[in-house]
Amino acid sequence: MAVGLDRLVDDFALDGLTYYYRGVDGNEAERLGAGVIVGNSLLTARGVPTSGEGDLKTNIAQLILDRLGAGGSYTEYYALDMAEGFVLMGHDGPGHLAIAEGRPTLRALRLYHGKRGSGLSVEFTVRHGPVTIVGCTQTAEGRLKLIVAEGESIPGPTMRIGNTNSRLRFPVAPAEFLEGWCAEGPTHHVALGVGHRAAEVRKVASLLGLELAEPA
Repeated sequence: MAVGLDRLVDDFALDGLTYYYRGVDGNEAERLGAGVIVGNSLLTARGVPTSGEGDLKTNIAQLILDRLGAGGSYTEYYALDMAEGFVLMGHDGPGHLAIAEGRPTLRALRLYHGKRGSGLSVEFTVRHGPVTIVGCTQTAEGRLKLIVAEGESIPGPTMRIGNTNSRLRFPVAPAEFLEGWCAEGPTHHVALGVGHRAAEVRKVASLLGLELAEPA
């Protein structure tokens, strides 16, 4: 699968890739689709960001963070920990292997969660320290809009379910942070990168003539 994806990228000179699959009862689409997580994580690590669920807008956010040297791992909100004050964020792939904390784990799943099929999934935590999340959504007029926030990736236990999982702490309490983020009309995915990059994302938005929101 990874070799096939490399050929696809080369054949079409792709800078990024987003995908969606739907398979039934073990048919060819299901078998092929269930193998893309590892291959797409390898692509993302070498500068060709990939996103699942057909989310092209988040793929743009990943590309921005990657070109800024911050990575850009495909991520969504999992849970809010009110007691310890962090947001649990991750996804079932593709992850950005180059910004992992330690060595990633390949975990075999008998059944993927959220989709049909089974196979290998990539599990890791994004490198501890400063991080930035970038969302790409659109305005009521149909123009692209960026949303950015800086935080910290903190150590601690996460769910061992074959997903990327990171405990992220932002400047305000989790519920307040999520309320502010959702008020900007985001998609449910973001790109997660290492380092504090909001100033650079502001410059990118200015150069591209895009609206930028900073809810935290």
